[in-house]
Amino acid sequence: MISSITAYLEELKDAFVPTVAKAEEDVEEDVDEDEEDEDEDEDDEDEDEEEQGDQLDALREECKATEEGKHLVHHYLECAERVAKAQEQPGYEDLPYKEDCVEEFFHLQHYLDECAAPRLFDKLK
Repeated sequence: MISSITAYLEELKDAFVPTVAKAEEDVEEDVDEDEEDEDEDEDDEDEDEEEQGDQLDALREECKATEEGKHLVHHYLECAERVAKAQEQPGYEDLPYKEDCVEEFFHLQHYLDECAAPRLFDKLK
């Protein structure tokens, strides 16, 4: 009984494999032609995007240059330097409390978002 089932499955496999292989070859040729057309279109779009850049990043840089932005950036960088020095000290892994700059980072990002958001949609197409 098992041998008859095995033989049937082999026949079934042989019946489908050539058909599937032929269909895959035809599909691959069609896909290759479509991909070439899409690649050309994507190249044009990528060039446009690269030339413009991200307006949000530009606005955030402008906000970093403001008085309050400079203060928050300085505060964050000072904290990051302090943490880096603490990590270099022997026994850092055993300390019960390890400082991080999450609070300073979020204060800076919150300010940059609030500063850039009102002007962002005026710059978008």
